[in-house]
Amino acid sequence: MERKPVFNDWCPGCGNFGILRAEEMALRELGVDSKKIVIVSGIGCSGKIPHFIELPISGVHTLHGRSIAFATGIKTANPSLEVVVNVGDGDGVGIGMGHFVHLGRRNLDITVIIHNNGVYALTKGQASPTLGRGVKTKSLPRPNINDAVNPLAVALAAGYTFVARGYAYDITHLKELIKKGIKHKGSAVIEVLQPCPTYNDVNTKEWYDKRVYKLDNDPAWDPVVKREEETKTKFEKAMMKVMELGEKIPLGVFYQNEFIPTFEERLEQNIPNYREFYPAIQPIELKGIGTTKITDLIKAKRV
Repeated sequence: MERKPVFNDWCPGCGNFGILRAEEMALRELGVDSKKIVIVSGIGCSGKIPHFIELPISGVHTLHGRSIAFATGIKTANPSLEVVVNVGDGDGVGIGMGHFVHLGRRNLDITVIIHNNGVYALTKGQASPTLGRGVKTKSLPRPNINDAVNPLAVALAAGYTFVARGYAYDITHLKELIKKGIKHKGSAVIEVLQPCPTYNDVNTKEWYDKRVYKLDNDPAWDPVVKREEETKTKFEKAMMKVMELGEKIPLGVFYQNEFIPTFEERLEQNIPNYREFYPAIQPIELKGIGTTKITDLIKAKRV
């Protein structure tokens, strides 16, 4: 069936355009079967990504703060799918912070893209959890009195095994980060610095352009854990680097470790045929009769 064009209602100059294009390009270049791709989103400007992406993929526009919970269910039910989650800074690390943390400790093979613009842009620019203390954007009557959450510091502490940061106005670089995150075996998070031209008049494109720099240009920087013995050292270096958010803001991969077993691998320890007979293809009824017998459940409970 031919896909009908959808009107894009983002503001002119919105960083979401760059994220959308980078995500589309990454998926095309990876050559993933479109039938195996699921794009999940929550509420906010970033939530429209599944509507606007020009690929014949499956998209799920979910509830505020619950996109990672939906994605966890999708990936666990069908581990053969490539699941990418798009969350806003308020959606993902505000009301959705609990789900964000638990995805890291499970190390489920999902890629999370955080659209970080420092404000709740869809509801007229209130301060999001990532806006710094003392910052006053155009919609705030007074400077923000809360300290900012650092999504990548939280991600490292929670157990994410791929941690990176991109910039919405550098589409080529962001595309490569998304490709690396999707190819990574385990929970991946990519924070994207995304200027909001309508409501955040502080962290503008001009403001970011003066500060961002790429870790790729430093030949001494190597975030990949190549031996398990390197884990502690590279984790500590990554934590120090993600805290660098002053006059210089690093972009690139901070940490990558594939020595940690994924959630799917952990499930296989208890369910050996999990990948071959995953929940999504299991019958729930045969000829109108449920496959689960309540008598068996009652017996198990008594034992």
